[in-house]
Amino acid sequence: MHPVRKQRLIFVLFLVFFAGAAAALFGFALRENIDLFYPPSKIVAGQAPVDKQIRAGGCVLPGSIKRIENSMTKNFIVTDGIANLAVTTDVILPDLFGEGESAVLTGKLNGDGVFVATQVLAKHDETYMPPEVADNLNTADHVKTCKGLDYGT
Repeated sequence: MHPVRKQRLIFVLFLVFFAGAAAALFGFALRENIDLFYPPSKIVAGQAPVDKQIRAGGCVLPGSIKRIENSMTKNFIVTDGIANLAVTTDVILPDLFGEGESAVLTGKLNGDGVFVATQVLAKHDETYMPPEVADNLNTADHVKTCKGLDYGT
């Protein structure tokens, strides 16, 4: 093999090796920062990891919001029409958050099966629903409604 050709081959092999190593390290680093979405039915069924940051979403069950006196803590239930998920949070809730409204939560599932939310997002108008929540509600077996809006068949 010609020496110039051999140098080019070695250079290309090193380039491919280091690019692959960099991509693997990049993917490994991002793996810890990914928030996967789980609907309440999968969380209640035990398919979601415990003590790992995840996202959940659904409709806030009417009559479920309870505020703890002399505390920032709020407890409520989120449902996807199949299962109910108990949620607790001490963050300030958005103005549009309320019973019968859809919400997306970021937080961790504790060992007791309660979702501890560190961020709560609410829909911004009467027609919007986060895509993950809408997809999940549309695939459920029966009709679910949030504030009278039909999200399933």
